[in-house]
Amino acid sequence: MLRPGRPAGALPVLLLLPLLPMPPGSHAGNLTVAVVLPLANTSYPWSWARVGPAVELALAGVRARPDLLPGWTVRTVLGSSENALGVCSDTAAPLAAVDLKWEHSPAVFLGPGCVYAAAPVGRFTAHWRVPLLTAGAPALGFGAKDEYALTTRAGPSHAKLGDLVAALHRRLGWERRALVLYAYRPGDDQPCFFVVEGLYMRVRDRLNITVDHLEFPRPEAPFPSLPLRALSAVLRSPAVPVPHLLPTAPSGRKCLGEDYVFFHLDLFGQSLQGAHGLAPHRPWERGDGQDISAHQAFQAAKIITYKEPDNPEYLEFLQQLKHLAHEQFNFTMEDGLVNTIPASFHDGLLLYVQAVTETLAHGGTVTDGEAITQRMWNRSFQGQGLEVTEIGYLGVPQAGGHEKPLTLPWPLGYPPPDIPKCGFDNEDPAWAAKLSRLGSGVQTWVQVEVSCPRKMQLEKELASELWRVRWEDVQPSSLERHLRSAGSRLTLSGRGSNYGSLLTTEGQFQVFAKTAYYKGNLVAVKRVNRKRIELTRKVLFELKHMRDVQNEHLTRFVGACTDPPNICILTEYCPRGSLQDILENESITLDWMFRYSLTNDIVKGMLFLHNGAICSHGNLKSSNCVVDGRFVLKITDFGLESFRDPEPEQGHTLYAKKLWTAPELLRMASPPARGSQAGDVYSFGIILQEIALRSGVFHVEGLDLSPKEIVERVTRGEQPPFRPSLALQSHLEELGQLMQRCWAEEPQERPPFQQIRLMLRKFNRENSSNILDNLLSRMEQYANNLEELVEERTQAYLEEKRKAEALLYQILPHSVAEQLKRGETVQAEAFDSVTIYFSDIVGFTALSAESTPMQVVTLLNDLYTCFDAVIDNFDVYKVETIGDAYMVVSGLPVRNGLLHAREVARMALALLDAVRSFRIRHRPQEELRLRIGIHTGPVCAGVVGLKMPRYCLFGDTVNTASRMESNGEGKVAARGRLRREEPLRQTPAQCTGTQPLPLPASSSARAQHLQSNQRSSPLLPHG
Repeated sequence: MLRPGRPAGALPVLLLLPLLPMPPGSHAGNLTVAVVLPLANTSYPWSWARVGPAVELALAGVRARPDLLPGWTVRTVLGSSENALGVCSDTAAPLAAVDLKWEHSPAVFLGPGCVYAAAPVGRFTAHWRVPLLTAGAPALGFGAKDEYALTTRAGPSHAKLGDLVAALHRRLGWERRALVLYAYRPGDDQPCFFVVEGLYMRVRDRLNITVDHLEFPRPEAPFPSLPLRALSAVLRSPAVPVPHLLPTAPSGRKCLGEDYVFFHLDLFGQSLQGAHGLAPHRPWERGDGQDISAHQAFQAAKIITYKEPDNPEYLEFLQQLKHLAHEQFNFTMEDGLVNTIPASFHDGLLLYVQAVTETLAHGGTVTDGEAITQRMWNRSFQGQGLEVTEIGYLGVPQAGGHEKPLTLPWPLGYPPPDIPKCGFDNEDPAWAAKLSRLGSGVQTWVQVEVSCPRKMQLEKELASELWRVRWEDVQPSSLERHLRSAGSRLTLSGRGSNYGSLLTTEGQFQVFAKTAYYKGNLVAVKRVNRKRIELTRKVLFELKHMRDVQNEHLTRFVGACTDPPNICILTEYCPRGSLQDILENESITLDWMFRYSLTNDIVKGMLFLHNGAICSHGNLKSSNCVVDGRFVLKITDFGLESFRDPEPEQGHTLYAKKLWTAPELLRMASPPARGSQAGDVYSFGIILQEIALRSGVFHVEGLDLSPKEIVERVTRGEQPPFRPSLALQSHLEELGQLMQRCWAEEPQERPPFQQIRLMLRKFNRENSSNILDNLLSRMEQYANNLEELVEERTQAYLEEKRKAEALLYQILPHSVAEQLKRGETVQAEAFDSVTIYFSDIVGFTALSAESTPMQVVTLLNDLYTCFDAVIDNFDVYKVETIGDAYMVVSGLPVRNGLLHAREVARMALALLDAVRSFRIRHRPQEELRLRIGIHTGPVCAGVVGLKMPRYCLFGDTVNTASRMESNGEGKVAARGRLRREEPLRQTPAQCTGTQPLPLPASSSARAQHLQSNQRSSPLLPHG
């Protein structure tokens, strides 16, 4: 069964649970997974570069299965569990979790993996009722479900490791005593202690055996329980940090493998790995001539590691994991047991999704953390080749009562007995004295000097010397050609000499920074005036720390060349020169926004340094603050105190560069090379005065002192202390107070950079970022405003265009209007058969004579508005209105076959019906009557004129329809060349009576009257 903290095992106990269908009340949405893992340090087994690909594969599997969270979208949000040093932090992790909680309201937390980081986050998530899922946090304490109620661990745990050791003791018949040895290193996250804790507690509780434990502060320290002569190096592998832990037999007796057994807990098999991945490796070999004896002593050692699955599903999953890590995370995953951790995260996330799906199917919600967590516990789950179930080891009882035979090699062919043959009584007084308090029982030495992956990674990185630069790869650049064009030079004054900085100077005149090309990039080169550099471990750590520094306000360390006589340091090249250059260049105008931006950059860089491994600068001054092409200030010449040039004993240059040095450091005979954090604050105060006044370093109003005189007065500690002038403007009083606090005589009275940052932010709330960010922000705001204005004007234009087109479509037919819009000439067109409608008002002349002009206009407007609303229901086109005459045609400009007669006839009857209900405003009692004429025949149509163009019809058909209307009797008179039933097909009307028409002499005809069969309602179009 799976409980919180169950590791991935080797033997499957599989129970596939069917998923229930979603109830009707389930609502799909977004499910947020909050990730709290190391984002930068890839040495952790649970770093995001390793776990991220596994999460992506798990989410891809969820999307591929329609039965898992149907309709839901799963997204991830990231938070870092690292501090500024890239180390898991019990401060950074909970802060990241709180930020993610209140900003994204996640449904589940993934991680952290480190014990100290996971503990507070686990307590927070229990309080929030949000599940926490991790494949890390293996410590025994996470099994306390009253405190970590919603924490589920899908990876291995130290408690199960203790079960393994207890099972081994029981299986091999060891029933007396065991000794546990572990390393203790102040300041780290105590991985060895937590391994021992789970082992110690489980062995002590499950067996009737006495378990002693010993800790040692450092790997090379001797153990009080071992004889000094037993400290001869036996294990010779650098992968085992304490090879002398295996004791030799006292008095030359070779009973080591007979009486003792060492179980070395190397969980991820680091001691068995070669230089690359899982290459075969012999831990006892070091090539120092003692490999044979080390090999013999190593027979008593058994290395316990996790077991990596070897089934095809896991191997396929591993290939996908490596490919995805390389393609999307730019990370190369090597083979190793550490890959089981991402696989456990993958399976745990799938298990969580399945639990959520089941919870929703039973009417729950994604926010019901307790119900979801309970569904994740006490069950087995088929993952990507990893069965999360009871772990099985050699010789340990498995689920179901089966037991796998224990097959371990022993020096004598069998394990050591419970009571050692060598014994400890009177055979060797030294051993008897040392081990008498352990009794005469078997001593099971469990070495828990865990080969931590991070330590192994550290040693590998130190040995790889990634910082090393070969002098052959450094190509000098032309100072005149590259640096004069870039405008980077060091303007030096007597006080402002930056002798000793990365940008070295020569004399008291303008010089260019020394640069070179390395791998195609222009870099700054600082020559080191030393004959040779001894690469001690301290120097290697200094170089590693420099390489690890990644901050936008610190110059990037490129590398170092230690080949005599070309010893030098290569750093990022900043083409704008130093802050001292800019301040002394009077042609450059600096407003306060620019000055505050530069000041904030210094504070941010120093804050990063003080919180990191380098701790302090020790040589901060304006010439060591350089500006890159984006006008971002960066601090240089920090760290690498072993590389710094020895100072000259006297001279103008020595005092000139000490103008920024704190008084307590000036009074020291041999001040530390890295200075102090309080000394850096003092130096910042001097730089702040330079920026504010632009009068040079340590400007004193009314005095012209040499650097030597200034340094001597500062060193003497006058009362009041001798400091630069504060001739600031009235609005800069707060800035002056900050300077005075920074250069206070007592170091403890100076504010730290964190407080300085808050004070500067208070002084200048509007311009807290660097100059380029301010400029870009303004440009972005202007661009956004311009985009909004353009969008607004575009919408207004489109609206006016729509109105103009709508008006045009009301004046001309749509097809004709489109031709005119395209600039085409509208050609006249002949139509073989159309139906034309004419109508006027009976008695309009008499009605007009009795009405005012305004009443006539109102009458016609109301009437034709009514007519226009009616004809919109028919396939007709309104040609024009002249006075009381109303002309409509059907069959053009878009031909409609033989339907034009029907459409006009139906329209005419509908208009007659509408007139019956029409009321004249100024004569409401009077009823209007229409005369209507309809004729079908050929016409010619075209656009006439350029100004006020009109779509006109020509032909006898027009004249005939007009005469039929003018000679009508107040009814619908219809005539056409078609048979009578053709134009009236499907029309609910009938033709009644005939009437002779007075046509031209060449022709004669009779008209027929059209009458609707539906007198009570208007005729609408027939569908």
